[in-house]
Amino acid sequence: MSENQNLLAEQRRALILDEVRRRGGVRVNELTRRLSVSDMTVRRDLDALARQGVIEKVHGGAVPVVEASTHEPGFEAKSTLELTAKEDIARAAAAMAVPGSAIALSGGTTTYALAQHLLDVPDLTVVTNSVRVADVFHAAQRPGSPGARPGAATVVLTGGVRTPSDSLVGPVADQAIVSLHFDVLFLGVHGISVEAGLSTPNLAEAETNRRFVQSARRVVVVADHTKWGTVGLSSFATLEQVSTFVTDAGLSEKSREEIEEHLPGLVVVGRDAGGGPVQG
Repeated sequence: MSENQNLLAEQRRALILDEVRRRGGVRVNELTRRLSVSDMTVRRDLDALARQGVIEKVHGGAVPVVEASTHEPGFEAKSTLELTAKEDIARAAAAMAVPGSAIALSGGTTTYALAQHLLDVPDLTVVTNSVRVADVFHAAQRPGSPGARPGAATVVLTGGVRTPSDSLVGPVADQAIVSLHFDVLFLGVHGISVEAGLSTPNLAEAETNRRFVQSARRVVVVADHTKWGTVGLSSFATLEQVSTFVTDAGLSEKSREEIEEHLPGLVVVGRDAGGGPVQG
């Protein structure tokens, strides 16, 4: 980790979380030396990460939280995590949407952020199984509503059973998707890894996502760096089925090299540990 006194709190915490996961644990005194910050600052960062449920504090340091492969956080819980990274990812992904094209957006907090940027892309047809994503476009279509956009996308919301992440899944959603064809699928994921590919803790959501992938000419995964190496209960696609992976600069160099061996496109956005802009 790079030593920099001017790191923003969110950048520091991303570095700490990456170190905890990579090494299986860290000590407070190690972090103070590596980050060139005070003991109190590190402890505040660890407290914040512990409240998010991504680490567990132990005497003198922290260890990663090992979640069950069936654990599925709700939308509100996930919406507070990696906010800057999600915004950077959403902005970069929106630039890949071609005016007049048919696109699909899966459920998730990153695709929710993406939807807000897609309001500026004219003449889109959007198919989604996310109640939250659909709400973004429907609000923009209402005349007189704050933030109304005259050219907002035409939206098709699938039916189905609602998950904790506010996605609609199951046979009704699957049947709606299977007969459609998308130029691009923007896909949020619970986990992505070399071994398991794309995965989710929800079996019904895995099947619905599988139908999305099968119906798309291109698959663009939008996920922050914490999703790399995470494995959910059910896999629904291989890395070879992904065209582009858009993620943030919290992803380690080692992970980037590993991903580039399996994916044709890796886009890393945001700021590196030294505060410099990154996009590659």
